[in-house]
This record gives sequence, C-alpha cells and structure tokens, in this order.
Amino acid sequence: MASLPRKRMAAGVLFRSSDGRVLLVEPSYKPNWEIPGGAVEADESPWAAAARELLEELGTERPLGRLLVVDHVHPYDGRPDAMVFVFDGGVVTDADVAAFTFSDGEILSAGLYTLAQTRTLGKPMLAARLEAAVEAVEEGIVALCEHGKRVA
Repeated sequence: MASLPRKRMAAGVLFRSSDGRVLLVEPSYKPNWEIPGGAVEADESPWAAAARELLEELGTERPLGRLLVVDHVHPYDGRPDAMVFVFDGGVVTDADVAAFTFSDGEILSAGLYTLAQTRTLGKPMLAARLEAAVEAVEEGIVALCEHGKRVA
C-alpha cells in the first residue's frame, strides 16, 4: 500500500448572489483570493472538509448542497497533483456576507464579485473553475475539470 500513488485533496464551497456574483475570501497568508475551503485532512471526507472550513474561515455552519465540480489539478510549483471538489453553498445576500466572522486571522475579508473580477483577484485556474461551477449550477450537472478548465 505504501507504494501506491498519493494525491492531495481540497474542497471548497461556491456561494453566489441572486445577481450572479460569487463569494471570494481574502486569505492573510497569500496574495490570491479563494473560495471558502481548504485541504482535506487525513481520514476526512471532502464534504466534511468543506463544512469544517466554512466554520473555521467564515464562522458559519451551513448545509452543503450538491457536488458541482471535480477538478484534477496537475503538478505545479513543486506540488504534486491534486483533486479539488467544489460544493454548492447556495445563494447568499450582502447581509449574509457581512455577518461572516473571521476569528482565527486566516481570512481578512470576504465579498461578492463578478466572474470577471475573479480573474484579477484569484488565480486563472480558480476563475476557470468558478465558471465551470456556475455552469454546473445552471445545467444541473457535475462539471469535470482539468487544471480548472472544464472538460466535461
């Protein structure tokens, strides 16, 4: 078993507003904005990781919706390949966003942004993944991605 390949895993949550904006969070430890989420820990499911990250990063417990995206991220910057799962967090309002709390210092702020704005605030791979996630919501499917870009 020790010789089997290992992959990193991460899970995130797509929140969106009724006018089509998506929620991004501003991490304190890197320049690029992200969606709420993070690494899946040992012996943790991706959906449990996503729920845990919501509590840690935004101070909120919310039920997760369905799986929207499965993204295979190629090795880059010395990191091994990874699988990223994005779950539907549903629709939030500006008041919901204002009520989020950032207690541990990992997140500095959160806001709702257009998909065009995600291209400048986040990495291109995240922006492409978010476009696929929004399409998955609209189409009622699970989008499959390679390094952020939808392939199915």
